[in-house]
Amino acid sequence: MKKIEGSPKNLKQLLQNTKYSIHYYQREYMWQRKHIEELIDDLTSEFLKYYHSNDSRPAVADYGSYFMGSIVLAGKDNAIIDGQQRFTSLTLLLIYLNNRLKSIGQTYNMIETMIFSESFGTKSFNINVEDRQECMEAIFNDSDFDVTGAGESVRNLYGRYQDINEIFPDDITDEILLHFCDWLAEKVFFIEIVATTEQDAHKIFVTMNDRGLSLTSTEMLKGYLLSEIKSDSIREKMNDLWKDRVLSLKKDDEKGDETFIKAWLRAHYAETIRETKVGAVNKDFDIIGVSFHRWVRDEKSKLGLNTSEDFELFIKKFARFAEIYEYIRKAETTYSDETKYVYYNARINFTLQPLLLLAPICYEDSWSVITEKISLVARYIDVLIISRVSNYRSVDYSTIKKAIFKVIKDIRMIDIPTLKAKLDAQYVDLNFDPVKAFTELKLNSFTKRYIKNILARVAGYIEEQTGIASNYCNYMDTNTKNPYEIEHIIPNHYEWYISEYNDPDDFKRWRNSVGALLLLPKSINASLNDSKYDYKLTKYCSNEGNIYTESLGDIAYQNNPKFKKFIAEHNLGFESYDNFGKDEIKKRTSVLIQLVKLIWNDEMFK
Repeated sequence: MKKIEGSPKNLKQLLQNTKYSIHYYQREYMWQRKHIEELIDDLTSEFLKYYHSNDSRPAVADYGSYFMGSIVLAGKDNAIIDGQQRFTSLTLLLIYLNNRLKSIGQTYNMIETMIFSESFGTKSFNINVEDRQECMEAIFNDSDFDVTGAGESVRNLYGRYQDINEIFPDDITDEILLHFCDWLAEKVFFIEIVATTEQDAHKIFVTMNDRGLSLTSTEMLKGYLLSEIKSDSIREKMNDLWKDRVLSLKKDDEKGDETFIKAWLRAHYAETIRETKVGAVNKDFDIIGVSFHRWVRDEKSKLGLNTSEDFELFIKKFARFAEIYEYIRKAETTYSDETKYVYYNARINFTLQPLLLLAPICYEDSWSVITEKISLVARYIDVLIISRVSNYRSVDYSTIKKAIFKVIKDIRMIDIPTLKAKLDAQYVDLNFDPVKAFTELKLNSFTKRYIKNILARVAGYIEEQTGIASNYCNYMDTNTKNPYEIEHIIPNHYEWYISEYNDPDDFKRWRNSVGALLLLPKSINASLNDSKYDYKLTKYCSNEGNIYTESLGDIAYQNNPKFKKFIAEHNLGFESYDNFGKDEIKKRTSVLIQLVKLIWNDEMFK
């Protein structure tokens, strides 16, 4: 092996005017929303530990640093052998910060040179991958990008940038945004390890990961727990149990073991959480997210780890709850009637769900009890989401984690009757008023994905109630050639409706009302952009949408006894409309509210 060089470098030193390549065999960018959430939460929480009100920008020079781990590079073209996911994600964060600064009329001189650099009059991104170029340009210009048919990396890049836009915390206000940029560029460090050849770089990577030079938190936790077990034979059995479960957790996610352990410890053992204010210190919840192996060691009394038998039982609990966690993760990705609420919540990226679902489960619970508890809590989450988003309140990680932590502690390891009672009390505390919320609910950049989910749930519910298999999964699937999209019943031509609406703003408000929206396949939606209602109605009733869409016309009520029975049983205000204006929007909103009351209520907790 030739000369190896390693040195600490901050993000500015690593990225400014420096090009990196990623070889074809390890090119995919794989991070999901949960990874971005943890990264943003870790970085912003660390920054806010040091920031004090009215600090000047030069004061950031005395702030503490944050270590991001190592990055392994090879050759003259700076091929990234290890560190691509973090580097790419940090580049997305830098682009977000750059776009936000531009939106408030500020600049950060070095930030663009950390994102891209220029050579012979041609600009290119510092992490230079050809098939990502078009997507990265759209992200940099803060413009829309159609990911239909795109590869996995491109879909993930665009999705994670949207996630950053949604989850970046309000605590980092416009007034301190430059302070945060300074800290990110100057105080976030990597250990850069550079090898002359790619072969040597891979040897370094293997050595670091296979020979203990860079043990993960999971490995260090295992080592600590096993060291406290006196019996050699028991220690060997617990080691095998641990290894088998970790291998299973890592099957579809290389960080799956760490993600589970954080969720389990937070769900069952954490007692405190960092205050949402500048200068606050990390508590149980936050420390677990950074170094759970140290937290377990430091808090062993809190966890009841006193004897050799306690450590053995803790590993058995680890294995049991890991199995339950895997069941939850499967329910999030695969629709099943038994766990449908888990699936619904995952479809709109509620990443705190596993913590809440694990909270009430006891080690001794049977699978029938476990599945019932999971269904009850998932149903509560379902109502929690709809109650917040319909009132324009975020359910993103950084915004809601403290409120969720309170619920976790309230429902921690209890029986089913107690769980139902507590969830019903939590439901009452939500003060969910569908009439007030949905009368005011409008389509905008925040509500778009939630309204699509609401319309998909409503259509799926009607299908279930009328003897048809719910098509919800298809309504929400974006990875098809012809995905469903939100359709405005009223075309975007104010000049056609001047007599009915006061002004363009009044027209826009009514047009974006939730009662004036439908779901249609993209191809049909695009073909109807400039069509008037009478023509649109013929398409709505052509069996290419769904029963909720079709119910605008007469045909939905003809030779459809199950639908008519469903309407009569619940006294629903469905009717067909020859025209569609303000009065029809009001009526349609009233019908939607009736359906919302049927779909989102607290009957399960009674």
